[in-house]
Amino acid sequence: MAGRGKHRRPRTNPLTRGIVAAGTGGAALTLPLLGATHASAAEPQSAPAAAQSVKQAAQPAKSLTYTVVKGDSLARIADKYDVSGGWKQLYKDNRAAVGDDPKLIHPGLKLTVKTTKASAAKKTATKSSAPAKPAAKPAGGVAQATQASAKTYADNLDGWIREALDIMAQKGIPGSYDGIYRNVMRESSGNPLAINNWDSNAAKGTPSKGLLQTIDPTFQAYHVDGTSWDPYDPVANITAACNYAADRYGSIDNVNGPY
Repeated sequence: MAGRGKHRRPRTNPLTRGIVAAGTGGAALTLPLLGATHASAAEPQSAPAAAQSVKQAAQPAKSLTYTVVKGDSLARIADKYDVSGGWKQLYKDNRAAVGDDPKLIHPGLKLTVKTTKASAAKKTATKSSAPAKPAAKPAGGVAQATQASAKTYADNLDGWIREALDIMAQKGIPGSYDGIYRNVMRESSGNPLAINNWDSNAAKGTPSKGLLQTIDPTFQAYHVDGTSWDPYDPVANITAACNYAADRYGSIDNVNGPY
């Protein structure tokens, strides 16, 4: 997303709004780095960090062996297993196996993942639990939330877009599969770890990141509640970018070039 035009302040919404090979044509989501906007964007990061710190102190670290499958990324795996330090720590722990490029992990590769007993149990329980049966006449909002939480999604671009669309529907953020897919392919070619290290935003210290090439200030300001605070997380990146696009252009569907 390029820094074109003057950003207006994020709109107020009843619901909390808050989503590597460089994208060759990728420009960056931009947001003025001024006053309250910048300050409020920085605050949420401390909460997850503090929670993670308490969690790690309460639970001893546990190592497990994870086999990479098609569509995996280090960011996705790190978030899935609550790895302290995120994908960077996961890469550091497995650099000998991964090699010099953290983007290149291949199906069948064995990774050592440091997690906790509690988080591992939580992930296992989530996978094995059967979808809850809906009540006979649930309220519309409750039914929609239950349906979305019971779904499972493929760990690939198709699955990331579909999961993002379900979250966006709950939050009232407009956008279609085609609109998201078209912009993802232009910005990052579908690589969730894409980063632009050469444009004007990178020169300012805020390189464009992820599937829809957001810069950190914009990602934080338009982050969607309930998604990861990692800008490389595919679903978090998509939802935040669509939230921004809705505020500036009406919908991600109206974006057909650098934005």
